[in-house]
Amino acid sequence: MPNPRPRSQTTWKIPKHPTLIQRHLLARLKEFQPKGPLLAASLVLINRRCGRPGCHCQKGKGHPTHYLTCKQAGKTRCVYVPRDLLPEVRLWIQEHRRLKNLTQHLSQLALARVQTHVTDQRRKAGRS
Repeated sequence: MPNPRPRSQTTWKIPKHPTLIQRHLLARLKEFQPKGPLLAASLVLINRRCGRPGCHCQKGKGHPTHYLTCKQAGKTRCVYVPRDLLPEVRLWIQEHRRLKNLTQHLSQLALARVQTHVTDQRRKAGRS
């Protein structure tokens, strides 16, 4: 689940014309339907020792286990993720990231629409 671009470099092409901006807004709003559950958390892999005497993890690097980290009431919480639930949890996190990214794009389009409103009104008034 690698992120193709760092968050700060994510850019979208914002059209200049108000009609095109409106079309883009409506198209992105149609995509704004969740495809499943969302999970605002990060998945981390931690190597843990089980505590059984004689287990290989006592001498080695431990057993690989997955945990979710998320903020609750201002504190970071960790939640164990069972192996059989791991594919679903990855999809939930991916869906949250998709919608978060889409929200940022919608916000930029709405801002562009507000910024072009005055020039659009002046252009329309000149044609009347």
